[in-house]
Amino acid sequence: MTRPPFAPFTERDVEIVSAQLGRPARDVIGIPARCVCGAPTVVATRPRLTSGTPFPTLYYLTHPAATIAASQLEANGRMAQYAAELEADEALAGQYRAAHEAYLADRASILTVDEIEGYSAGGMPSRVKCLHALLGHALAAGPGVNPIGDRTLAECGWSPEVCACAPDQRGS
Repeated sequence: MTRPPFAPFTERDVEIVSAQLGRPARDVIGIPARCVCGAPTVVATRPRLTSGTPFPTLYYLTHPAATIAASQLEANGRMAQYAAELEADEALAGQYRAAHEAYLADRASILTVDEIEGYSAGGMPSRVKCLHALLGHALAAGPGVNPIGDRTLAECGWSPEVCACAPDQRGS
């Protein structure tokens, strides 16, 4: 499981993330998930940027094909379906709350930022707000931690085990 502390990242990783995002990557602290080719799929970002801005999204999905796949699920109404499942299934809701707590613990192990205390990502612990964030968490934390992120990965039609990277954005 690749959770804090993260394996070292390279300048090439930061270049690839910047190209994936279409802007310079900020305050990278690790690459907790990678494509089969080695390219970054999820970047870990400092909880407080060097500018002083709080940044609650520790695990940020960067891989273009993964973000497109998550966007397509969102456009097809899957967030509302997942939200309805959370309301109807107490066990699922409990797993989702546990994912929220795991996310908070990961971030707190790096830095506590009072302004974002208790806030994780993707609508956790009670809503489904952003499949990109939930997928990023699932990829970073590994299977079985975030049930909605795991479902997103299973249903989105994208896999980190099949390289869909642009030739100039492939890892080593």
